[in-house]
Amino acid sequence: MMESAQVLGDILVVDDTPANLRLLAQILTARGYKVRPVPGGLLALDAAHAAPPDLILLDVGMPDLNGYEVCQRLKADDVTRDVPVLFISALDDIDSKVKAFTAGGVDYITKPFQVEEVAARVATHLALRNLQKQMQTINDNLATRNAELDAFAHTVAHDLKNALNTIMGYAEMLDSDLDELPTDSIHTSTRAISRMSHKMNNIIEELMLLAGVRNQAVIAQPLDMAAIVAEAFQRIDYLIRDAHAEVSMSPNWPIALGYGPWVEEVWVNYVSNAIKYGGTSGQTPRVELGATPLGAGFVRFWVRDNGHGLSPADQARLFTQFERLDQARATGHGLGLSIVKRIVEKLGGQVAVSSQIGVGSEFSFTLPTQD
Repeated sequence: MMESAQVLGDILVVDDTPANLRLLAQILTARGYKVRPVPGGLLALDAAHAAPPDLILLDVGMPDLNGYEVCQRLKADDVTRDVPVLFISALDDIDSKVKAFTAGGVDYITKPFQVEEVAARVATHLALRNLQKQMQTINDNLATRNAELDAFAHTVAHDLKNALNTIMGYAEMLDSDLDELPTDSIHTSTRAISRMSHKMNNIIEELMLLAGVRNQAVIAQPLDMAAIVAEAFQRIDYLIRDAHAEVSMSPNWPIALGYGPWVEEVWVNYVSNAIKYGGTSGQTPRVELGATPLGAGFVRFWVRDNGHGLSPADQARLFTQFERLDQARATGHGLGLSIVKRIVEKLGGQVAVSSQIGVGSEFSFTLPTQD
């Protein structure tokens, strides 16, 4: 009968005595563990490196390579160094036990052993190993989160400060020279203030959305994609007008499942990037939106531009947190595509980009359809 799934695992048993191998395999297999019997030290090293087990039961006295040497080599190998090693030996003196622990073992069981003792110690060390893995995962996630926070602080502070400096500069000019400025200059200033205010608001909205995507659970519903696209275009109307962009889109949209506010953010980011990077060499940015049913329960939505295109290296970096390509030209703030990736993956889809230098780029995302 199998014990708790928490302590089940893959166990490598190493002993040059066939009877001991059979007995240990029977004991552990009966309790639900996967057991890999190995009759020698050199074979054990190869087996552990090829497919690291969750735990190793290791005999000391073996002719080709004794257990102490096997353990030392396991601990010197980056692939196997964290695998716990339990020694099983007929040697019961203090020196042998100290040597086993010095080599890197976590426990020492003397022969003849008791079945329940072996089972209990195996279960204990597997549970400890599982906890160690969980802690490592938590630590890795914290390290990633800290790196994101560092990038977040630098990126957002930089972009908010630039937008705010623009607003302050025009506001101070209006405050000091309003009576002397011609009407055209006043309109230019107020448009710039409005444009930078929209940019700051979009940054703040995306930061709030990023936090929501991390923590909020949503129920996917059938989407009115035409209405969602229309809302997205209202949000970036100023950008379309300023760039004199030409936009075309499909008149009909297939039904997909998702969460409207998040999908609207995807369109805002994709279309904004298409406008910012479209229209090379003075050409008017041209943006096309559409959808392609994929079958197998998914629809692919896409945005195409007539920009310069992206190299394979740049394409590989696109959806990385806080990356920003061509910083001299791009007015985006580096959050958008990482948010898009998180949104789409949380809704059960995938993001993609295809691009050709001199032709343009196509950004896409998939969403599941209704059964």
